[in-house]
Amino acid sequence: MSRKEFEFLNIINNTLKSPYLGDDCAYLEDFNLVLSSDCLIEDIHFKQSYMAPQEIARKALLVNISDILASGAKPRFVSITLAGKLNSSFICDFYKEVKKTTQEFDIEVIGGDLSNASKLCISITILGQTKNRRISSRKNACNNYIVAAIGEFGSSAQGLFDLSKGINNNYYINYHKNPPLYPLISEQIAKTTKHPYAMMDSSDGLCDCLYQISTQSKVRIEVEYDRIPKKTDNKDFVLFGGEDYSLVVCLDESDYKNIQGLEKIGVCSIGSGVYVDKKELCYNGFNHFN
Repeated sequence: MSRKEFEFLNIINNTLKSPYLGDDCAYLEDFNLVLSSDCLIEDIHFKQSYMAPQEIARKALLVNISDILASGAKPRFVSITLAGKLNSSFICDFYKEVKKTTQEFDIEVIGGDLSNASKLCISITILGQTKNRRISSRKNACNNYIVAAIGEFGSSAQGLFDLSKGINNNYYINYHKNPPLYPLISEQIAKTTKHPYAMMDSSDGLCDCLYQISTQSKVRIEVEYDRIPKKTDNKDFVLFGGEDYSLVVCLDESDYKNIQGLEKIGVCSIGSGVYVDKKELCYNGFNHFN
């Protein structure tokens, strides 16, 4: 999250003063639901020259499904709005992939809208069920909590970089277009933890996750770089590259020991800030508004 985005959100939060604002998902406890919405804009979040309609559809859905998984809920219902210079061929290819991906994750499409626009815009609202699950919040990290992760960091940014250099197909490009998600780990965490926990996906990068949790939980987060799961050698991509949709979770040590698949990358302690190998990270975030 960039300083400009943080400024805008502060204005919104201070104006509305809603108890549901602050995380990627709003937790509607009375209804056993979480709700999230996201918007993907052509030439900001994707390029049609890089991605086919099927790839755009899957990526748009995965982005939103990932938010629900990061909350600890089960993705269940989705509404999709498309705006752009649409044609029958695009609609057919796009919604074939929508059907395939929603069936894969056991999600029902419950509505949406179509509109004309100068560029393709995809707006999605998604709901997740929370019954019998402990739901995450960025405010839940505590002193002595373990910082853990699953997935890999920097691969999507490396793929986007390779695409910009004219490379057509490799591991990183495929990762960027079709990032893996971790529904079983999310479910395991939500159903077995005995203590509150903080969990986010790395949509805006690993450092952004750590910074958001550190700030809202008022803890210092210390990470060892060599422990971070990664394949690319580009350190900036690993720490600051987004769109991996790996999970970052801060949880009690006793809970961590009961979760299979998480890798410990650091610890929470008293204080503030994010440190990698004992050096504080200065981070301005991804800027959507440039």
